[in-house]
Amino acid sequence: MGLFSIAFALFLLMDSIGNVPIFLGILKEIDPKRQRIIIIRELILALIIIVAFYFIGDVLLSFLGISQQAVLLAGGIILFIIGLNLVFPPEHKKAVHLEAKKEPFLVPLAIPLVAGPATLAAVMLYSHQEEGDLIPLLAIFIAWSASFLILLSAIPLKRILGARGLAACERLTGLILIMIAVQMALDSFQILFNGG
Repeated sequence: MGLFSIAFALFLLMDSIGNVPIFLGILKEIDPKRQRIIIIRELILALIIIVAFYFIGDVLLSFLGISQQAVLLAGGIILFIIGLNLVFPPEHKKAVHLEAKKEPFLVPLAIPLVAGPATLAAVMLYSHQEEGDLIPLLAIFIAWSASFLILLSAIPLKRILGARGLAACERLTGLILIMIAVQMALDSFQILFNGG
């Protein structure tokens, strides 16, 4: 995978557009000026965690004796499930509740909304591929930067797109994730059948 393919996949996994209403719901009781500071802080924490997983990913997979095709197949299954949930959202969507005016720290904004299990699993996958350190790492920063801009402009974005617009974007994201998941599974089988 190239730089922009990896960046795009990670951007979809961070689900910044889908997270807009959740961020706004969690921060609604907090002063708007403080909201921006919290969003910036949480996104920086998420980036630190994602980069840390990138660097320990290859070591962790080697230590556990997990092959590249196993990571690809597992990653594909995870992405497929996430994609299905985005295209066909459950009736009672998982809601994150906090006490009124209580400021979130690390959980749930940084983890799991931005640096979620699928994002961290994908980062570990890319760290295991022979792409060189620079390409996947740069892709992480590109995906994070795009998510940063979207979440920082959450209030005007929700006003422009509306609830239906955000839902449509989320379903489109889910459809793309399903296609990426199928491709990852196919790549896994190709490596297996080629004796990789």
